[in-house]
Amino acid sequence: MNPVLGWTLALMALAAGWLGYGWPGVAMAVTVIAFWLILQFNRAVRVMRNANDTPVGHVVSVVMLNSKLKVGMPMLQVVGMTRSLGKKVAGRAETYLWTDAGGLELVVTFDNGRCKRWQLNRPEQMEVREAA
Repeated sequence: MNPVLGWTLALMALAAGWLGYGWPGVAMAVTVIAFWLILQFNRAVRVMRNANDTPVGHVVSVVMLNSKLKVGMPMLQVVGMTRSLGKKVAGRAETYLWTDAGGLELVVTFDNGRCKRWQLNRPEQMEVREAA
């Protein structure tokens, strides 16, 4: 969620609570805001716990990941799909690499934590030997 939108909704909940019920309404709004923040934190921890079980930069299928990516996806959602933290590409800011068992690579570039672009790299084609 956009942070500006989130803070705006929180302030609106506080104002509505105050106007509707006074201090008990503000207490209810604070409770709802705290619950929402706990849910978001729990989601992030669950994604990281799942990523802990997989080697860094490894996915089952790079082709499937390539087909599911969309511009603007948050990094937390990408890590949730891959169930693995990406391997940081040296010398490039916010750029991560995932590979699969077949040798395919997917390089994903993020901008402010959102997917900006990605590139699927295939290994060099092996020579096809003709049968005699």
